[in-house]
Amino acid sequence: MTLSRFVTKNAFRNKRRSTLTVLSIAFSLLLLTLMMTIWRAFYLDEGSAESAERLVVRHRVSLTFSLPSFYREKIRAVPGVVAVVPVSWFGGIYKDQKPENFFAQFGTDPDEFFNVYRDIQMPNDQKAAWQRDRQGVIVDDTLAKKYGWKLGDRIVLQGTIYPVNLELYVRGIFTSNPDTKAVYFNTKYVEEAVSWFKGQAGTFSILADSPGDVSKVASAIDDMFRNSPQPTKSESEKAFGLEFVAMLGNVKAFILMICSAVVFATLLVSANTMAMSIRERTREVAVLKTLGFTRNSVLGLFVSEAVALAVAGGVIGIGLGYFLVYGASKSPYMSFYHLTVTPAMWAVAIFISALVGLASSLVPSYHASQVNIVDGLRHIG
Repeated sequence: MTLSRFVTKNAFRNKRRSTLTVLSIAFSLLLLTLMMTIWRAFYLDEGSAESAERLVVRHRVSLTFSLPSFYREKIRAVPGVVAVVPVSWFGGIYKDQKPENFFAQFGTDPDEFFNVYRDIQMPNDQKAAWQRDRQGVIVDDTLAKKYGWKLGDRIVLQGTIYPVNLELYVRGIFTSNPDTKAVYFNTKYVEEAVSWFKGQAGTFSILADSPGDVSKVASAIDDMFRNSPQPTKSESEKAFGLEFVAMLGNVKAFILMICSAVVFATLLVSANTMAMSIRERTREVAVLKTLGFTRNSVLGLFVSEAVALAVAGGVIGIGLGYFLVYGASKSPYMSFYHLTVTPAMWAVAIFISALVGLASSLVPSYHASQVNIVDGLRHIG
């Protein structure tokens, strides 16, 4: 029998206890994987290189307030600004109000849209078709596949915020990385149908000359409109996205608390299992020593068993986490965040599970390795 085979058989000698331990560790690592994924999506993922050059300008008070359209030309004159385009949330209903039929809908200016969103790709003939048609709409390729949309198809969006139903025709199918799961139409359509929205814009998206100009452009814009009736708040695209996260509270502290609790609970479960297992095998330790096993060998065997159990649970947990994250990434409510379990997360999760197995087994394994042969053979338990 090989050493690895010996360790594996001993790790699962009590199948019920070992299975429950593995499942407990798997559930803990599942939670840890989900938390790491959320942390990465919210705080570490920088998006595309082009998004680092973009800003969003909104009303300083709230997103529910719009900005005058004439701000666009004033913003365009700010040094460091390459292009400006209005982007207004429509929030209509497609088919029905079921969650699976929800997706982002924005009114914008087709003529300058691709000057700002250079990371969105679409054939030139489709761009031209969209720009010519006031009722045209361009759709994300993921949505097109989901609903079977093709060029020329009719889409009706029922207004909720605005008292108008939009009858749109697909003029282009674009790709982006990550998927935006959004549609864009000509904002003039809404302006012509809704009198109070004429000359207004929800936000302005800006392309700066370089990532280093983003903060300078933001400060210049806010200073320009500081004393106006509609003051602005300008920030990077990443910071704008994080504002929605901030509405949930102190997400960073929440995630850190959960991760700490998960690791601590996993450590307790593994430590309890190993302590019980080693205590039951005191006589076995004495027999091993009579066969020539040294203290270090006994210590290594028990530690290896604990690490094997913990890693097995870790692999199962992060595997389940991967499929849950994959499913969540397909949700329309999570389309704004790039949810994915990266190879680095696999490595971190497996390392943490192995570290927990090591830490939980060191003390009981050390005491077991110090057992005297005579005392061990006399032990009853």
